[in-house]
Amino acid sequence: MDMSYPADAEAFRSEIRAWLGNNLPKGWFEPGFELSGEERRAFNETWPTKLYEGGWICATWPQEYGGRGLSVMQGVVLSEEFARAKAPLRADFFGDTLVGPTILQWGTEEQKKTFLPQILKGEVRWCQGFSEPNSGSDLASLKTTAVLDGDEWVINGQKVWTTQGHHADYCFLLTRTDPDSPKHKGISYLLVPMRQPGVEVRGIVQPDGTAEFCEVFFDNARCPKDNVVGGVNEGWKVANSTLAFERGMSATTSYRRFEDEYHLLVAEAGERGLLCDLVIRQRLMKYYTKIQLLRVNGLRSLTSTLNKTKDPGVAALGATNKMFWTEMHKEAMELCLDIYGADSMLINTGPSAGSWPGTGRDKRREGYPVSAMLSAFFFSRSETIWGGTSQIQRNIVGERVLGLPKEPS
Repeated sequence: MDMSYPADAEAFRSEIRAWLGNNLPKGWFEPGFELSGEERRAFNETWPTKLYEGGWICATWPQEYGGRGLSVMQGVVLSEEFARAKAPLRADFFGDTLVGPTILQWGTEEQKKTFLPQILKGEVRWCQGFSEPNSGSDLASLKTTAVLDGDEWVINGQKVWTTQGHHADYCFLLTRTDPDSPKHKGISYLLVPMRQPGVEVRGIVQPDGTAEFCEVFFDNARCPKDNVVGGVNEGWKVANSTLAFERGMSATTSYRRFEDEYHLLVAEAGERGLLCDLVIRQRLMKYYTKIQLLRVNGLRSLTSTLNKTKDPGVAALGATNKMFWTEMHKEAMELCLDIYGADSMLINTGPSAGSWPGTGRDKRREGYPVSAMLSAFFFSRSETIWGGTSQIQRNIVGERVLGLPKEPS
């Protein structure tokens, strides 16, 4: 495993740092800095354009599709510097991170030329149409259908937990196109326009009053015949690629928010005289140890990628990583509540939303009657579910890594 980066990568790091210093709002790096509501809205509107002009959005994509063709090492350094600065690096999460790389891997040349430039420029927003009311963890049991009618697919069914469905222009949708095949066969991966008759989006109101998640109903909605990614009835393998992008991104940066959080917990434990509590101290060190394992395993995965080696240990890391960090974080947020004690219930407990890792600078809804810390605690519960539940992850490890027999049907 390599622990140091080559000189050219460090030179590129200096270039990125200089750009961030020149383009982020004045005072961004100062302690306690926070944008007001109006400043935040203005920043959100202008920042994607600055990213695009700087060539930072999807910069590892080939130049022929609008990227900069950065090497893997350059892409890693880019992600690390934006993470260090706590600056957004995405125009549209689902487009940049999930469906864009999927189209790059499986899409036709026409699909790449049509959709990738739009994703890079932030001209189109996406949502993910995978889960259904009775097909969550058992995704292959999905019931939504697509039937070919001339040059179009006619789609009927329902999806649920569709993040940002009410804002999306397109949905990358899993549908059943061959009902007579086994459940993992006969599924296709379609790129479906959302703004059309036959598509109804209903927000699912959360306890904080927001409706980021949606239900989406398809009633004879239509999709061009050529918007199938990876071939008709080949959607299962394509979808697994998308889930791999979701689970495997940010190998060398994901530990940073947990490390920031750890320092906050240590400081608060010190303020409350709990660093001499043997149980609290042991739990803090357990969290710190797991964060360092996450950091080192990220470097190990990067080394394997750069050297193009097939390390079975690294393959196992890929299968266990999502389960590892989500369960680690869930335990850490339970520790957080134990450190704050009854004060956890107070709205002014802990740092502001701009300081608490995982909440982001504008994640917490104004007026939501919990602190940013408690909001992060609630969110940590969901992390063990999205992108594949911990129970499903254990099945994957057992069957694909350890070679154990599959569960009986």
